[in-house]
Amino acid sequence: RVLVFNGRDGEWLATIAGRKRPESLEIVSQTRPQGTPARLRYAFAPLKHARLDYMVQKAVEMGATVLTPVLTQHTQVSRINLDRMRANVIEAAEQCGILSIAEVEEPLTLSRFLENRDPAHPLVFCDEDAEETSAIEALRPFAPRAAHGIDVLIGPEGGFAAPERALLLKQANVVRLSLGSRILRADTAAVAALALVQAVLG
Repeated sequence: RVLVFNGRDGEWLATIAGRKRPESLEIVSQTRPQGTPARLRYAFAPLKHARLDYMVQKAVEMGATVLTPVLTQHTQVSRINLDRMRANVIEAAEQCGILSIAEVEEPLTLSRFLENRDPAHPLVFCDEDAEETSAIEALRPFAPRAAHGIDVLIGPEGGFAAPERALLLKQANVVRLSLGSRILRADTAAVAALALVQAVLG
């Protein structure tokens, strides 16, 4: 007896039959309907393999529904294995009982990402050069607008270049967030930022 899902039709109880290998799968009954999670697009400067695996898994656990690699001036990784990312998305969903499968998008430059995003969605970007203020208070005014979707952007470990930061600050509905006085690794910053977003904006 196993629980099965495909990201579209909810969760189902099923039985696997066979001797040495599974030979058949029989669907028995639905255990949970398919929900529609709020759109949370997590955009990030790519990392090296093991740390990227960790970051993708944690982003899915924290509710990301879209994952977008974003290439910035200081990005150190240019080649991204999207199939490996998708495998990590599925594994994280299985581990956590999440019925939706996060979409993995093709890599974009930062400027193309900003051109393509919906300006009605709040854009939260974490910046180590931002003034240290309460992240919760900075996010709270955006709660009503976040119900339809939100974008969270984590830059490379070298930080955003000055022209990139200026471009980000010109965006509509932008929140420039400080994660405190310590400079965090990008995979740690992902978990911290997404936890704050979920705590305040749900």
